[in-house]
Amino acid sequence: MRGLAGRFIRSRSGAFAPILVLVMIPLITAIGFSVDYTSAVQTRSTEQAALDSAILSITTMDTASTKAQRQVAMQASYVANGGQGTATLNTFDVSANGTATAQATASYPMPTVFMQIARIPTVAIGVSSAVNKTPALVAATFNVDHVSGYWNKTMTLYGLPFGSTSSTTPTTMMKVNYVYKGYNYSYTSGGKTYTAADPKGYGTTTISTVSGTTSTQVQSQVCTTVGSKTDFTPTAGVYRSTAVAKSGNTSGSTIYFKTTCATTNSAGNTSGATINVSTMDQLYLQMDVPSGPVNPLKSNNADTSNRLYLGAGYSTAAQRDLDPSKYLPVEVKGNTVVDIFGAVPCSQTSDQAWEDGGNNPPLPDVTNADFFYSVTGKCDFNKRPSNTVLTQ
Repeated sequence: MRGLAGRFIRSRSGAFAPILVLVMIPLITAIGFSVDYTSAVQTRSTEQAALDSAILSITTMDTASTKAQRQVAMQASYVANGGQGTATLNTFDVSANGTATAQATASYPMPTVFMQIARIPTVAIGVSSAVNKTPALVAATFNVDHVSGYWNKTMTLYGLPFGSTSSTTPTTMMKVNYVYKGYNYSYTSGGKTYTAADPKGYGTTTISTVSGTTSTQVQSQVCTTVGSKTDFTPTAGVYRSTAVAKSGNTSGSTIYFKTTCATTNSAGNTSGATINVSTMDQLYLQMDVPSGPVNPLKSNNADTSNRLYLGAGYSTAAQRDLDPSKYLPVEVKGNTVVDIFGAVPCSQTSDQAWEDGGNNPPLPDVTNADFFYSVTGKCDFNKRPSNTVLTQ
């Protein structure tokens, strides 16, 4: 037997060549199938990434877009991201609370190279993708609570629309202007006149919506202060501060300043400034304090955002009053960029405040701040992409 095997190997008659070909065909076929399989896996990965990008892209379209319009846009995005074949938008639904869900598939008959030996000209590549998009802020209503301080100041809400670039000029959406009005209390004793100045300082605040070059006042607040030697307990809308009266270098009585702030909304307006932010991709607040040591203060600037205080959201004043400390505004941590979309809770009110620059953070508590206001959020389906997550 061993001699027969040796003679077969040494044979030069040419009979071995056909046998070798027959032996190699399965091996070549296996290698070819492996190559086609690897190509199919890579193609499927590309198709999946393209479909994921495509379905995410249509969640930023206008709310009035039809399913057919989203289908056209999704197919275009799918191809632009390297997808081959056809992408199909199966569903796109927006619930009553503004939550959006979508599901899509894509298919592509990938041509084979080696599998055609086995009469398999194409391999079907199929992928699917689904997204869930939570409601996002579409409107915010700002109300002045009270403003104090010796410096005039203005708080402005700026927005950057979708598609903005670094050279885009921010859109002014709201302004809150404060004008300081000083108050001194004097009394005479022993032939000397003693005087004390209100240490907080109050004045007049106006809040306006802004559209282009048109500014419309929607709310105003006028604070008036009186001084007395008699102490009192502050109540809602009534604020207390104290100072020692002086006559030269001589100290007199402690003076208790009682400041009452009255807020008035414009005719036909039952709240403060309601701002439509549904077309904005970014929002930030800026406080301009021309006479202050730090100017301007910006929520999207990590160097100054720690002068902003943010409170937890509450549904009603009664809920807040049950545990007031839980909802007190808290100083933003240093080196933090604040996302106003995240700082305004959906369907709830957040009390917020600014320290205008007279005191350096960190401050012991929010009572040292100067600019107090509340903001209530309304959330619904929004074009912002950051609220969208892939679920499949």
